[in-house]
Amino acid sequence: MSRVTNHTAGRGRPGTAVPPASDRRGLALAAVLAAEAMNLLDATIVQVAGPVIHTDLGGARATIPWFSAAYTLAFALGLLTGARLGDMAGRRRVFRVGVVVFAATSLACALAPGAGTLIALRAVQGAAAAAIIPQTFGLIRAMYEGGELTRALGMIGPVMGLSAVLGPVLGGVLTHADVFGSSWRAVFLVNLPPAAAVLAASMFLTEDRAPIRPRIDPAGTVLAMLGTALIVCPLASGNSGPARWAVAAAGAVVLGVFVVHQRRAGRRGHAPLIEPALLRGRAFPAALVTSALFFAVMNAVMITVVLHLELGLHDGPLTAGLTLLPWSVGLAAGSWAAGAHLVTRYGTRILHAGLVVLAVGLAAAVLAYRAADPGAYPAVLPAALAVAGLGTGLFTPPFFSSALSGVGPQETGSAAGLLNAVQQLGGTLGVAVVGGIYLGAADDARTAAQHALGATSVVLAATAVAATVMTTRRATH
Repeated sequence: MSRVTNHTAGRGRPGTAVPPASDRRGLALAAVLAAEAMNLLDATIVQVAGPVIHTDLGGARATIPWFSAAYTLAFALGLLTGARLGDMAGRRRVFRVGVVVFAATSLACALAPGAGTLIALRAVQGAAAAAIIPQTFGLIRAMYEGGELTRALGMIGPVMGLSAVLGPVLGGVLTHADVFGSSWRAVFLVNLPPAAAVLAASMFLTEDRAPIRPRIDPAGTVLAMLGTALIVCPLASGNSGPARWAVAAAGAVVLGVFVVHQRRAGRRGHAPLIEPALLRGRAFPAALVTSALFFAVMNAVMITVVLHLELGLHDGPLTAGLTLLPWSVGLAAGSWAAGAHLVTRYGTRILHAGLVVLAVGLAAAVLAYRAADPGAYPAVLPAALAVAGLGTGLFTPPFFSSALSGVGPQETGSAAGLLNAVQQLGGTLGVAVVGGIYLGAADDARTAAQHALGATSVVLAATAVAATVMTTRRATH
């Protein structure tokens, strides 16, 4: 075996009953998947609660997207470094430390006295998540092989996708319920029980690290963080004008320099932040672009629905959460059908079919807004979101299994960090750009929602192009 493992992990303490090996692996996998769900729920759960948080804590309306964007930006900035730390210090160890910090900052967020404090704490919380999520792929690889590994990795896509859209539903329910007068603070307190369960089950994880101990790449780390920050921060700020686009373009240039630096470091035998093999050919880079664009679409749809219902129509967070519920149900059904039956029979064709169904759902959502009277709830919107969710669910299992199919053990940390980083970057940009389109529209709320979803449809078309390049990888290797 090429990986380094600690076979004493998960044996339990003296005097305690130790579950059978199969049960230990099941509990360990549950811990990893629960951590994925917990972190992705936290990335989206605040979107519905954002307007309520703003009303309670005050500040400019432009701070509303930052309650989510601060988390996802810190998450994206820290993922590559978090992945490398797992390669070096052991993925189980870094995973457990990240869970502890995540739980502590969740409690601190619930107690935040002001908007600025909450945004800062959300950034710390995102950094903790960046230590957790990159470890999951390597930890699963340490437990499973062959067909079992494929099935285990195939579970990540549905968990990630379903968690990403269940967040707004849960956020709406918790905020509306106002449990013990907690209001929006409950969306952070809800993290504590699952974090404790994940930490308890993580004792059954097998320690795992890269077979060859890597080193930190300081220059690469700075370039990656600077480029990402230059892209996201001006777009999420809500400011208009050419200045923010100039700064974002500078960020894209910096990320281009980062890619060149990584390739040169690999050729010279240095320790790049990203394994050079991942940047060869078109397959994995195309998967990164596909991931960024797809999650931008997902988050753009959610932020449009939330802003329109809560700010445009002045409905409460419960209405927004329940409106997104059909999206979640459709996603769950699509993920189950794709993962359990369709992918094994039709392969990556299901990925493209999912994008087509998602496009139909988006078109139906635009028509739902157009058909509704100004100031009235778009009655057909939940049905349109159900169709869009079905397409999203069909897409996620074949995407993640295809994106990771050619990744070797030495590349696991870098691949996981990169895939999650661009996912968070795409999600942040989806919220920032499309949310900005809605908030900056001078027209009525209904027209603003149509413009936002129209922009989302353009991003979806780009997603289809990138997915086509990704799925023709065998012809380009």
